[in-house]
Amino acid sequence: MFIASLKRLTVCLSQRVRRATSSLGDLLAGSRRFNSWFYPDVNIDETVSDEDPTDSDHSADEYRRFNEHYFTDLHEQERMLADKQRMAFYHEAISRHIKPGDRVIDLGTGTGILAAFASRQGAEQVYAVDHSAIIDHAMVLAAENGIENVDFEEVHSSEFFLDEKVDVLLHEQIGDYLFDEHMVPNICDLRDRLLKPGGIILPSEFELYCEPMTLHDERRVPYIWELNDVHGFDFSSIKSSPPNYPDYYRLVSCDLSLVKHFLGTPRPLIEVDLHTVTNSSLPLSVSFTRTVTQAGILDGLAIYMKAKVDEDLILSSSPIDPERASHWGYRILRVDQTQVSVGDQINITLSAKAWHDPDSWEWTCEHNQTSAETNSP
Repeated sequence: MFIASLKRLTVCLSQRVRRATSSLGDLLAGSRRFNSWFYPDVNIDETVSDEDPTDSDHSADEYRRFNEHYFTDLHEQERMLADKQRMAFYHEAISRHIKPGDRVIDLGTGTGILAAFASRQGAEQVYAVDHSAIIDHAMVLAAENGIENVDFEEVHSSEFFLDEKVDVLLHEQIGDYLFDEHMVPNICDLRDRLLKPGGIILPSEFELYCEPMTLHDERRVPYIWELNDVHGFDFSSIKSSPPNYPDYYRLVSCDLSLVKHFLGTPRPLIEVDLHTVTNSSLPLSVSFTRTVTQAGILDGLAIYMKAKVDEDLILSSSPIDPERASHWGYRILRVDQTQVSVGDQINITLSAKAWHDPDSWEWTCEHNQTSAETNSP
């Protein structure tokens, strides 16, 4: 009882300090006298390499700032906690693989639920790491739920240090595009610095899929320039000046009624084991072929992931899996609509300057080895 009260007092004080420093920052920013001292002008062009506008350090800093605010939103936490497949997957993985006496890092702890699972499984010490203000809620929740062997660390994982290495790295750094939450660099950094030899990463095995698919007829939305007869109105001239912003060419959904079927037999595009992967070991361009096994219209490429802990413990975001983890969106890379028949070949190339940056992704589809090619911007 005393410990819980002390934790609540500590959280209350930290929240007051956070509010006070935020108010001070607003005061300084609004002061003509002090603004230029504390907030000097920054030439944004000088912060990015002229040679590489997708410089990894700059991209990582941008994502860090985005992440710090995005996952503080309680609605995002609600969506993750309400995803029954996600929560069952992690609860079972922790129950199977975290043993009494283990020392654990929970990377990106959020509300602290995975750290709590590890604690209740008998972990000797859990370090719950998160660099956003959501950690205030995590500390209160731990106190209210009697979790006493978790240290909450409000720090980015790259700036987190320990004197003694841990037995388990626990994380949920999985994005809709698998890599877009900087899973590989973040895990590799902690793995190399703070995981014991022979230690485990939960989860560690991942598959990225890129599958040509057809949509249900009533859900199909073509490119605007493919609409050449909307009650006699023709939009085809727009093709001469198509949109140049990447999001136009990528769709996101969690809806199981959107994709009718895959056109071929799905196979992983990229397979990753976080115990062995390095930042430089992922190929930046992959070419592959799918033989059409179900006829239909080629509407796009479905991007989804699978995470595996054991042969019988798999998490999927597939658009046609009724047991999919509901809060992850699958992505659709759009292409010009093409009718394909059984036995046809679809040749696909997917490349990226950096997999964690979907804006850098490019893709091509070629049907039947013809010269007609569909390109992303």
